Amino acid sequence: MKSNCGQAPQRPHEMDELLEHIWTFREKGKEINKALLTELGFENLPKWLQSLETEGLIKIQGEEIHYTKTGEEEAQDIIRRHRLAERLFADVFNTSEETWERQACELEHKSVLTEEATNAVCAFLGHPPTCPHGRAIPRGDCCHEYSHDLKPFVTPLSEAKIAEHYRIVFITPKHHMRLDRLAVLGVLPGSDIYIHQKKPSYVVRVGETDIALDPEIVRDIYVKKAA
Repeated sequence: MKSNCGQAPQRPHEMDELLEHIWTFREKGKEINKALLTELGFENLPKWLQSLETEGLIKIQGEEIHYTKTGEEEAQDIIRRHRLAERLFADVFNTSEETWERQACELEHKSVLTEEATNAVCAFLGHPPTCPHGRAIPRGDCCHEYSHDLKPFVTPLSEAKIAEHYRIVFITPKHHMRLDRLAVLGVLPGSDIYIHQKKPSYVVRVGETDIALDPEIVRDIYVKKAA
């Protein structure tokens, strides 16, 4: 009996990587053109660009390059898989940056990490808004659907239990000044945190210091159970 594994057609990795680079360049506010992509050092760049255009993923207009609607959706999925994989290997497996970067490059391809698996990873991580570098992770359908099927590995501090030890994974403040204030108090990713009480106000211990926090700030702090 033949296995179903590996029968789906796979797009060459070079094409996925180009779609990813176009996205990251655009995030930095750069105009996407052939000269910019040439700096990446791809062999046979004209071939891969032509293949992307033939598949309807980009439009080449002179020297300028633009996503099509389909291409942008594909690039968004690649970026989402890559950055979720970074979170997985950085936060769950506590690997080095070199390791989680390498593993993320392997898992960003749809032939490796399916949509269903990507959503499962996202839910397990608590739907993180950013990668370890602080870059935005595109939202998926799972981020808008509440489910009890999978217990998140990372949760908002507001949902953590009293008298249990946690470690801060990431902080997503709406205002940068708030992040600076938390940093001064020692509330940083990687810090251990312990909840004394939730009512009438939140009181937590970070290191040897007890701190009172507003509920709005507590919702911006995401934690995992400390080992």
